[in-house]
Amino acid sequence: MDDALFSELLESVQEALEHSQGKRDLKTTVLPSPPEPMDAQEVRDLRSRLDASQAVFASYLNVSTKLVQAWEADRRTPEGAALRLLRIAERAPELLLTGNAASKGGARRAQADTSGRTGRRRSSKAGSV
Repeated sequence: MDDALFSELLESVQEALEHSQGKRDLKTTVLPSPPEPMDAQEVRDLRSRLDASQAVFASYLNVSTKLVQAWEADRRTPEGAALRLLRIAERAPELLLTGNAASKGGARRAQADTSGRTGRRRSSKAGSV
């Protein structure tokens, strides 16, 4: 056995012995339980409480509008980080509004300002694209 590995194992055994003798407290972390699943109606209700369109709501969550539409049509269910964020927003909706836009109206204005852009630069010279 490698000396470094043996040394590490011996140290671990000594720590376990100290703990069993009450000489050492082990650091423990309690993880939160996974969030409860969220159905289509709950997603719609949350979005309604925020008075947001599907596009704005998707922007708040940093997901696509198509995904929000799929949640609300019950074709998909929120999962993972998106589900955790939705449950947090359900308890404290103001947390979604504290991102780049200070208010719901600001987010709508930002969306309206960018919706007509094509991504191309326009030139004042004739014939340039």
